Amino acid sequence: MDRITYLDYAATTPVDERVVDAMLPFLAQRFGNPNSLYSLGRDAYTALEASRESVAASLGASHPSEVLFTSCGTESDNTALIGIASAMAERKGRHIVVSAFEHHAVLEPAHWLEKRGFSVTYLKPQTDGVIDPDALAEAMRDETCLVSIMHANNEIGTVQRIRALVEIAHARGAYFHTDACQTLGKMDFNVEDLGVDAASFSGHKIYAPKGTGVLYLRRGTRFQPYLMGGGQEFKKRSGTQNVAGAVAFATALRIMDEERPLEGPRLASLRDRLVSAVLEGIENTELNGSLTERLPNIANFIIKGVEGEAMLLQLDAKGISVSTGSACSSGSLEPSHVLLSIGCPPELAHGSLRVSIGRFTTEADIDYLVDCLTPIVERLRSMSPVYAKMFPASR
Repeated sequence: MDRITYLDYAATTPVDERVVDAMLPFLAQRFGNPNSLYSLGRDAYTALEASRESVAASLGASHPSEVLFTSCGTESDNTALIGIASAMAERKGRHIVVSAFEHHAVLEPAHWLEKRGFSVTYLKPQTDGVIDPDALAEAMRDETCLVSIMHANNEIGTVQRIRALVEIAHARGAYFHTDACQTLGKMDFNVEDLGVDAASFSGHKIYAPKGTGVLYLRRGTRFQPYLMGGGQEFKKRSGTQNVAGAVAFATALRIMDEERPLEGPRLASLRDRLVSAVLEGIENTELNGSLTERLPNIANFIIKGVEGEAMLLQLDAKGISVSTGSACSSGSLEPSHVLLSIGCPPELAHGSLRVSIGRFTTEADIDYLVDCLTPIVERLRSMSPVYAKMFPASR
């Protein structure tokens, strides 16, 4: 295979060489435990806190202590839901609201809380993937202690009007958490402007290594620690900190912030080039999600009468990496819960294709994908009795 065309940046990103350069010294030479008093430890502590201050400034946090370094976005989501809900159970109540198309890193702790006496409302989005504020207002109860709605969906790229949703939650005395792993670095995200009480982020979505993450937790937010031990990270998240990971996260985020004014429009242009080519060149194809409220780098299609897995494997044979849904669910034969939540029938959800682009994507990559995808779809449809039944005039 001569050509590798990576178009699954929503699943993970390559580590930027500039990020590697920044973190390498803290793996070998400056390896001290940041909680130690000797010079190697103090050096590591200085780097850790400089990284915390950098991330806090990027997020618009009021104080660096609101930034907690974690191992990943999943840990950040789990910690936020379980930590806040547990602390609020006796003070406010045992009801939480989450959207039905959250990442499993939110849905699974919600299920975990249900088994321990909490009531959970799973709020369905509209067909365009946007949560209706009126629907959230209707779902709120006096005992609602927490609302968790993701800022941008990882499969269809739809962006929520978080500020309006936060105001509804706060008006009823509930905290608001958002999973912003897909948002960070790709569009403006300011915790003060949005008003969120907690937000989760993942390093490997912004060209930092896997195993790095951040949880923003607003000062004063009631919280019961989820990981217990030595009390590192302001007694909210125990465990010796990954200094190299923190440096990598902060460096990656700084680069994203610096490059976003040019990179955002470039990605949106590439995305639109892809969408136009697919919708105009392959009949009986639809774009999932909002046409306006969306990330610049994700396009999710329903290609009717074709199995997504078959498309993926044949594209992989051409050196093209794409997805049929979220990477964490790729081993499942079940249709995407995200597509089902917006009203997509199961038989069509099986034909989804997610293309997500990033820093190293070019126009040539988009054109190569379309050139390969078109005959693959034609060939698969020619063998599909499902497609023949759906569109008999096309045969």
